[in-house]
Amino acid sequence: MEIDALSMRFGGLVALDAVSFKAVEGAVTAVIGPNGAGKTTLLNCISGMYRPTSGQVSFDGHNVTGARPERVARFGMARTFQNLALFAGLSVLDNIKVGAYRHGQSGLLEGALRFGRARREEAETDAAAREVLDFLELGDAATMLPAGLSYGQQKQVEFGRALMQRARLILLDEPMAGMSAPEKSRMVGLIRRTRERFGTSFLLVEHDIPVIMELSDHVVVLDFGRKIADAPPREVQADPVVIAAYLGD
Repeated sequence: MEIDALSMRFGGLVALDAVSFKAVEGAVTAVIGPNGAGKTTLLNCISGMYRPTSGQVSFDGHNVTGARPERVARFGMARTFQNLALFAGLSVLDNIKVGAYRHGQSGLLEGALRFGRARREEAETDAAAREVLDFLELGDAATMLPAGLSYGQQKQVEFGRALMQRARLILLDEPMAGMSAPEKSRMVGLIRRTRERFGTSFLLVEHDIPVIMELSDHVVVLDFGRKIADAPPREVQADPVVIAAYLGD
């Protein structure tokens, strides 16, 4: 993915100011910065939730700037959110199955009557969702409601829903927020296993600097909507501008 001079203004507030960088295929690219730096706004512009004021978002050679979220998803991007966005009334298995929506081919009538192609798709989706749950090591929780899981497990279910989309690039908005140290460790392991097994790329927004330095291949630093660094983790960690703006002495 390539971000080229992306800007987002809300009236007189400049949330993003001509931000440019690349997210390389197969890599974990991290975006860090103080609160209000524009990190979530950046993800919203990439995923189609916001239409940027100017600039361009390209994915796999396609210009997806300002495209609706469902169209962005069909190009192969998935998104998780800072706050949990699970369906409380659906089972864990059904929450995972929601991620398969973009792969369905059957029409409304076929789906309503549950015959032919719709029935086959339903069986295939169920089997694929159970495979994702096993990958998450949550196979025993298939029939539970999300409220019956720990916070960290609910975050894993949301991650699994993105996996169900078979996305080539997953945007993660603070996936470690609110987690205990063991939960963070499991999420880091899950991201690594996903990249190794499926070749998935990640664009990660996170405040946990030790996790970022351990997990990411490349780090982009934002400060008040501007990019102030764009380099491998060790270079960013030693950058005096980044230290002054964010990491501290």
